[in-house]
Amino acid sequence: MLKIILSTCIAILVVLCVVYQQWQTALFAPLNVDKATQFEVKKGIGFNQLCMQWQKNGWLEHCLPYQLMAKLNPRLTDLKAGLYELTNESIIQNIKKINQGQQISFSFTIIEGQTLNEVIANITKHDKLTDDLDRNNLSTQIANNEENLEGWLFPETYHYHKGDTASSVLKRARSKMDNVLSQAWQQRQSDLPLNNAYEALILASIIEKETGVASERSTIASVFINRLNKNMRLQTDPTVIYGLGERYDGDIKRKDLREYTPYNTYRINGLPPTPIAMPSEAAIFAAVNPTTSSFYYFVAKGNGDGSHQFSVSLEQHNAAVRNYLLNNKN
Repeated sequence: MLKIILSTCIAILVVLCVVYQQWQTALFAPLNVDKATQFEVKKGIGFNQLCMQWQKNGWLEHCLPYQLMAKLNPRLTDLKAGLYELTNESIIQNIKKINQGQQISFSFTIIEGQTLNEVIANITKHDKLTDDLDRNNLSTQIANNEENLEGWLFPETYHYHKGDTASSVLKRARSKMDNVLSQAWQQRQSDLPLNNAYEALILASIIEKETGVASERSTIASVFINRLNKNMRLQTDPTVIYGLGERYDGDIKRKDLREYTPYNTYRINGLPPTPIAMPSEAAIFAAVNPTTSSFYYFVAKGNGDGSHQFSVSLEQHNAAVRNYLLNNKN
């Protein structure tokens, strides 16, 4: 009798070991996908629904092993909605990915020197973002104030998940710019002809649009600071272009320089009323920490590298203009 009981126990143990081994094999079997596959987990989907959907797609054979696993470890049944990349690693690893919310990450980049209109046009092309932007009240929606949003979105790459809102991304960009500008303003040189951080942002946007070579930023900044200190008009073409808006056809004409707009720095004194683009951190720090120079003028050399010739006097500047215009014609 004892022999029978012992034999039965051994047989049961063997069967249990085989079943356990098969269960473990099933759990760690690879998900049957040929390549990385995007899969969206809808909000409210249950674990059994997920498993049956994968079975229907032919990605796994049976749901029973995973349903048993879910009974033993209920926390794994907490599925986070979102878009995931499934791979042919183990089924359990793919389930854990969804359990931990490791969604596919997408990116949106604000490029330094872009205008607000360009940023908005670009972000609406990202179909994985929910376009919730209120074009008529954008400043209030993003910054909770009536201030013009131009210049206030920090140029950087922002990562997001499918279904995130466009406004949430822009709010992050607005917050980052606020922090960078505040830090730069606290580290500014003394005796700048700038009344507040916003004026520094305006100047930085002009510096950004005028800079073709990164190493020239602080020198370009010094030209504008010197002109502001002397109550000279800034006379910078990018502000004219911004003021023309959609009327700008790629070529600034004499009549454009004579036309009054709030942004035509050939006609107005001091800074324009708002920034004209999204300035980089380097442009912001150049605006508040310019190189000390005696330059009041600069002209593009037109040699293809974006560099400028800087001049102290109008006479030198006019000579440089004639020289580079003549060279560019030859």
